[in-house]
Amino acid sequence: MPNFLKAEIDIITRLKNELSPKLIYHSYFHTLDVMNAAMQIAEAENIAQDEISLLRIAIAYHDSGFIELYNGHESKGCDYAREDLPKLGFSQYQIDLICGMIMATKLSNKANNKLEEIISDADLDYLGRFDYPHISEKLFKELQLNSLIDSLESWKVMQQEFMTKHNYLTTYSKENREAIKYKNLEAIKLSQISF
Repeated sequence: MPNFLKAEIDIITRLKNELSPKLIYHSYFHTLDVMNAAMQIAEAENIAQDEISLLRIAIAYHDSGFIELYNGHESKGCDYAREDLPKLGFSQYQIDLICGMIMATKLSNKANNKLEEIISDADLDYLGRFDYPHISEKLFKELQLNSLIDSLESWKVMQQEFMTKHNYLTTYSKENREAIKYKNLEAIKLSQISF
C-alpha cells in the first residue's frame, strides 16, 4: 500500500527547503495553490478518492524539477518521482499515471485523461481569478531574475498571446475561471495591469 502522506510531505518539504529564492512564482506556495485549486476541481468533477490521492502526489512533484533546472523541470520532476515513489510502495502503473499528470503541466503538452485535465487547469487556475495581477507579477519578476524576459512590454505581449491561446479543459474551470480570465486579458490589453 503506497504511503501517500509521506510521499507528499517529503517532496513538499524538499520544495520548501531546496527551491532557489529566485523562484518567486514557482515556490512551494505555488504548489500549495495548485493543490487547493485541483481539489476544488476534482470535487466538482466527482473524481474518486484513489485518483485524488494520485493527483495530489503528481501536484506535489509537478514543479520539483525546479530544484535542479528551469527548462525541462517537468521531466526532472518525473525522475524524482520514479526514484522516490517505489520506496514508498507505489506501483509502476501508479508512477506512470503520476508522471503523465506531471508532463501534462508542460505548456506544449496535451492532457490525455481527466486527471491530466485537472492538473493542467489547476496549474493555470490563477489566470481566471481576481488575484491574477498579484500572482502574475510574481511570475514576471521570476522571469526577470532568471534573465528570461527583458521588459514589462515583452511580458504583456507574451501574456496576451498565451492567454488568447489558452483554454480550460474541465467543466468546473470553464464555468468558474474562463470569464474572469478574459477580463484579466482585457485589463492587460488596456494596460490596466502594471507592476
